Amino acid sequence: MAQLAQAEDTDKNGTDQTRERSGVQSIERAFSILTQIAQNPDGISLADLSKSVGLHTSTTFHIVRTMTDLGAVRQDRATKRYHLGRMIFGLAASSSREVDLVATATPFIERLAQETGESSHFGLRSGDKVVLAARVAGSGAFQLVERVGAFRPPHCTALGKILFAALPDAQFEAFLGRVELTPSTSKSITDKAMLRTEIERVRSAKVAFDDAEFDEEVRCVAAPVYDHTGQVAGAIGLSGPIWRMNLQRMEQVTQRVREIAAELSQELGYSPA
Repeated sequence: MAQLAQAEDTDKNGTDQTRERSGVQSIERAFSILTQIAQNPDGISLADLSKSVGLHTSTTFHIVRTMTDLGAVRQDRATKRYHLGRMIFGLAASSSREVDLVATATPFIERLAQETGESSHFGLRSGDKVVLAARVAGSGAFQLVERVGAFRPPHCTALGKILFAALPDAQFEAFLGRVELTPSTSKSITDKAMLRTEIERVRSAKVAFDDAEFDEEVRCVAAPVYDHTGQVAGAIGLSGPIWRMNLQRMEQVTQRVREIAAELSQELGYSPA
């Protein structure tokens, strides 16, 4: 029986590995096809596409048909040639907007860091996480080491609280239903009812705090940044060591974070009226 179970496990592992290799191969083929289509602005025929990627015509057809169904590729009805689809251009446009947003925000957080001596950040929501899109180190003796592009949990970070407070109730409840509020420190909020209360406070005050909830030695404050439509486009934050960020210091930097966030919002075309 033990040998039979071992054999079954071996077969299962072999099957899983085969499926994994097959999945990776399919992804590689799909990207190869996209690359060839992108390199032919006037479109490319199925025969030429198959030849360029080194695949059988039927294999290429099945992959490109799936990509057409997904909107990544489109086929011209008259010429039957393949072109990049709307989905690809939509993703590129979205990425471009984020790059422009980060470029616009960077001088503002640079000024915030220079004036306060503390590390300043610009955050964006990415799925159920917060991504640190830009960061400028302060001049203080102690600085939290963070890399741009790092993801942070929203429930225990000031940036995250701001960004997730901007979600409609239904989306926020959906978020609560699918995530686990894993603690980063002993002060992290892990109770969903408590997080709801905290988010309501953030919505009302339009400022969020992280009192050593993500890092035991760091306090943070963040404020929302609005775009021309009045939607929250991102969040500006500032962090410093708890021994330097006492109550009086927090009041001072909070006011400046609010002001810098408001200036950036104005730069993005936002008008409170």
